[in-house]
Amino acid sequence: MKWFKSAAITAVMVLITSVLMVPSPAQAHGVTMFPGSRTFLCWQDGLRDNGQIQPYNPACADAVAQSGTTPLYNWFAVLRSDGAGRTSGFIPDGQICSGGTGGPYDFSAYNAVRSDWPLTHLTAGANIQMRHSNWAEHPGDFNYYITKNGWNPNGPLKWSDLEPFGSVTDPPKNGGPGGLGYYYWNAQLPSGKSGRHIIFTHWIRSDSNENFYSCSDVVFDGGNGEVTGVGPGGGTPGPDPDPTVTPTDPPPGDSGCTATWKASDNGWAGHFQGEVTVRNTGDSALNGWTVSWTYGGGQAFDGTPWNGVLSGQPPNVTVKNATYNGQLAPDATTSFGFNATGSIPNPAPTLTCTSP
Repeated sequence: MKWFKSAAITAVMVLITSVLMVPSPAQAHGVTMFPGSRTFLCWQDGLRDNGQIQPYNPACADAVAQSGTTPLYNWFAVLRSDGAGRTSGFIPDGQICSGGTGGPYDFSAYNAVRSDWPLTHLTAGANIQMRHSNWAEHPGDFNYYITKNGWNPNGPLKWSDLEPFGSVTDPPKNGGPGGLGYYYWNAQLPSGKSGRHIIFTHWIRSDSNENFYSCSDVVFDGGNGEVTGVGPGGGTPGPDPDPTVTPTDPPPGDSGCTATWKASDNGWAGHFQGEVTVRNTGDSALNGWTVSWTYGGGQAFDGTPWNGVLSGQPPNVTVKNATYNGQLAPDATTSFGFNATGSIPNPAPTLTCTSP
């Protein structure tokens, strides 16, 4: 699958440049960054090194053709200053993803009913870390919903299609405002979900009537957060390409866990995608894991890994478990992924897995 290109330092610089190109941007914003909202992933899909927005994804391209690029330069501004926590009866059915039509920018194109929006691949019942942009920081509640089983993906999104599955108040943050920082919290996805769904997040400020709205297109297919439909050739989600490096399992150590490496071309010259699967090979539950390897060809990370915490930079790489995937029952597995620069290592690096 073509996973989304993580926000590296260069992307932050382009972000700052691109925002400065738009006159008088609003100051208080935020949308869901994982699972990525339509505006966030379309911004990632279209943003070029020179600061211009030229989407590859056909849904994103059609939205730009309808509403222009200004909404995507302000991808974090799907808001209503008069929201005051209101939902059904305030924002009409069919306009939920844009927060209606009373905001500072025209996001109406992002209500379009179509199957080719950028898509995040998830597993029903899994624990994930949700992330919401803190472009401007404010106290408040985050209420999140998902479409019901049996909803009609070929019709406009209605309030009656949604059911709540969690909320959080004043979550912690990573990074500061005005960039790619975010609030984050752990959430358990509903069980019994399959196929395509929409996750809707409603941020209700407690210090004003301003509210923010996000629609994230997801598919429950056993995925671990991979994103398709972003970047060159990413307009049509498809199966994983055959990896150019054969997955290898290092011999089990005394630690009770093993790590398996897989890498494949992600469609960008000089870049590749990696995935590491951690397995508990012991007879008791694993409480935390650390995977290490050494690059020998100048490879580096393009952004930060997902579902893992980077604690050692190349060439001597160390990735530890995230807060939500460190505990593994015997023979259970979890995985983390990353984007990288350079050529795919061949032979594959030797991975070591240890547990406290």
